[in-house]
Amino acid sequence: MKTRRTTIKDVAEAAGVGVATVSRVLSGGSASPRTAERVLDVAARLDYRPSALGRNLRRRRSGGIGLLLPDITDSFYARLADGVLGCARSAGEPVVLGATGDDEEREAELIGTLLEQGVERVIAVPCGGGETWEPALRAGLIVVFAHRSVTGRADAPGPPAVSACATVPAVLADDRAGVRTALDYLTGLGHRRVAYLGGPGQEQRLAVFRRTLGPLVDEELIVLARGSRDSAYAAAAGLFQRRPDLTAVLAGGNLLGEAAVLAARELDLRVPRDLSLVMFDDVPWAELCAPPLTVIAQPAQDIGYRAAELVLRAGDQRPRGVLLPTELIVRGSCGPRGPSRSPR
Repeated sequence: MKTRRTTIKDVAEAAGVGVATVSRVLSGGSASPRTAERVLDVAARLDYRPSALGRNLRRRRSGGIGLLLPDITDSFYARLADGVLGCARSAGEPVVLGATGDDEEREAELIGTLLEQGVERVIAVPCGGGETWEPALRAGLIVVFAHRSVTGRADAPGPPAVSACATVPAVLADDRAGVRTALDYLTGLGHRRVAYLGGPGQEQRLAVFRRTLGPLVDEELIVLARGSRDSAYAAAAGLFQRRPDLTAVLAGGNLLGEAAVLAARELDLRVPRDLSLVMFDDVPWAELCAPPLTVIAQPAQDIGYRAAELVLRAGDQRPRGVLLPTELIVRGSCGPRGPSRSPR
């Protein structure tokens, strides 16, 4: 019987480190001498041969596009994937889909799998920092980021991860304009206690939120959830119960907007009389809510299509990134600031 081939995950588990650490050590990246020695010893003992990755990339690449998304059940990412598939289909390229769950270790594992399979191009909504992506870039993988970009982790030592990721083009929606337009709209209605309900990968939106509100920012009204429905609901419900004086919420994504709607309903908060709500992403259910939600619409399908165009034509000359416009669609979920609610 043919024995199973040793994978990078096997090496990580045996060495007691993360997949990203193994990938970094095997590609010559930074690691402590003790960690590097342990990883290399385990790789040798398990007969793991990273040189096969290089041979795949140099001699027998399988072609195709790897697509890494946080959540394939999210309607925004489904539309982004549809854009990638449409462009890839017209070019005759197959697409390999992977879901990271917004988990850096899972993302690193999937990157390793794509390299082992000989996939040469990847489109990703990244969750990991530079240390996750640098080994793949050094191995020759052609990468385009979509919806999010990577500038390197703040806690990652040294500049190489930052400089490597700085070479990766990204197709993004104009978050800055989206946040500013939404906040101008809310403050124009008289709202001064505006909360931000955020999630993974929304650092830029949060930074613009803080800058735009300036002295009106209340750090207690900024709540960040993990990338799950349960976490989003807990964050929204806790915020509404803890701060009955807030009058408006900007939700950083449709999962967070859904959580805000459900939490408000459970707590008998009336939208927009008690609470005005603006949400990133114009998903189908937003218009079916009572009242329909005001949203910052992002061109998800176009983001995917343009990312596929970039990764397919990437060659000796690095393609430039793309910034696509957002649009504030005003519906019925926002109203003039009313009297503060009393604690419940």
